[in-house]
Amino acid sequence: LSSLSLPSSMHLIQVDSVQRWMEDLKLMTDCECMCILQSKPISIEKDEQNELMLSSQYSTCDNLQLLLKRAWIISTELTRIAQKLEKNRWQRVHSMTVRVNCHVRSMINEYNTFTRNPSEEMHQFEKLLIDKCSEFTAFTERCIQTEDEEILKSMKSCINETLTTVAQYFGQLIELVLTHEAQNLLRQIELSDSVHVTESAISSLFSLTQEGAHLCRIIAKEGGVVTLFKICRQDCFRCLYPQTLRTLASICCVEEGMHQLEKVDGILCLADILTDNSHSEATHAEAAAVIAQITSPHLTFTQHLSSFLENMEEIVTALVKLCQEASSGEVFLLASAALANITFFDTMACEILLQLNAMKILLAACSDKRIVDTPYSRDQVVTILANMSVLDQCASEIIQGNGIQLLMEMLFEKSSSGSSAEVAACERVQQKSAVTLARLSRDPEVADAAVKLSCIPRLIKLCRSPTERNNSDSVLVACLAALRRLAVMSPEGLEDSDFQQLVKPRLVDSFLLCTNMEESFV
Repeated sequence: LSSLSLPSSMHLIQVDSVQRWMEDLKLMTDCECMCILQSKPISIEKDEQNELMLSSQYSTCDNLQLLLKRAWIISTELTRIAQKLEKNRWQRVHSMTVRVNCHVRSMINEYNTFTRNPSEEMHQFEKLLIDKCSEFTAFTERCIQTEDEEILKSMKSCINETLTTVAQYFGQLIELVLTHEAQNLLRQIELSDSVHVTESAISSLFSLTQEGAHLCRIIAKEGGVVTLFKICRQDCFRCLYPQTLRTLASICCVEEGMHQLEKVDGILCLADILTDNSHSEATHAEAAAVIAQITSPHLTFTQHLSSFLENMEEIVTALVKLCQEASSGEVFLLASAALANITFFDTMACEILLQLNAMKILLAACSDKRIVDTPYSRDQVVTILANMSVLDQCASEIIQGNGIQLLMEMLFEKSSSGSSAEVAACERVQQKSAVTLARLSRDPEVADAAVKLSCIPRLIKLCRSPTERNNSDSVLVACLAALRRLAVMSPEGLEDSDFQQLVKPRLVDSFLLCTNMEESFV
């Protein structure tokens, strides 16, 4: 839909499509009723449980969810109108325009029943949007009353223009509404001394952050990071630290959130929380989640993390301790994810990890299926091992901790659920374990241990069998590199055909050979 600029805030939590349809149906049927009654309010005398009529029993969070669902429907309908307009489906365009008109009025009425202190600017945009929707409906009604192609052609550009204006007004109104609600919640957190009220406001704020990056930007711009770190510096709100930190981690997925974090010395606050043994494990875990978020190698904006280096040693020390003492797989995952990201962020972190015996702690955790219980956790561990393996001292630590056996096992990583996220995690585990083997095998002792554990046959299998590596090119490249490194140390471990095809040619030629290889089932 190139002609329309629909709001990016319409990103709702992904759910099953049938469930989404069932939920939307409630709103759609309300809309059809409103069409019949020409937008007159529906009496609720005998229907007090009507989910579409908002009353005091609804929380701010529920109201905002309803508003966002209604807005998502309007956004979708506007897109569909543009598609039908292109095909000159005038009857459909008109019926959908009437429906949008009703949805817009319903959304505005619903919102005005629960919002506090709406601004004059919001009222102005509400009026502009309602007027433009009425004008839009009038235009499309005239189109279904004529069959003159010339008149319809001349009106089409006018309707397109009106549709674009409706979309713009709608986007601006939603932006104002969401900003207003974020301001209300943050003001509530700032002014309240009550744990219950503050908890409720933070919960609603967290729900907003789950609706996508656009809402996180709004919250950050309105000072959300500053407000939440104030909570994390007050002992009277200690019980709310996990929830507050979880919300901070969500906001810090956007650049605006990161800049705010830097301004309020957020990293120092996180370091204080992580190193304070009086805090609960849940608080430490959520602090680790914030660290994992702000050090993510996928983020393009990391220049703000200069202050991170100042606190890195104590943060890394606290995270290693959290990995060692983790009581659940989730806690270990958060702590190890933070460590994995930090090893990308600065090579000094790997040296600190070596000094802290982190290798031994991580390898021991992997033998406890209660703690390292998913491919996602193993992905974090092998990432740390791969990044640490550039250090020469790492080889002896790996051998002492039975790490080669673990890397061999990781070459067999398979998804149990078949979900795309888990399959991708398994691919990363296979790739990084091969990378780690390739790096460590420069040490003859490691290479010898790998050969004895039959790593070479497994690497050959991964190269030759696309299904074993889930057709992953990155796994193939890593396995070819590891195989070539081991072949140098132990050439007798390969058959001549494997040597001629997988080791002797240029890596790119072996890669092309393996990607075009048909599997033999003989």
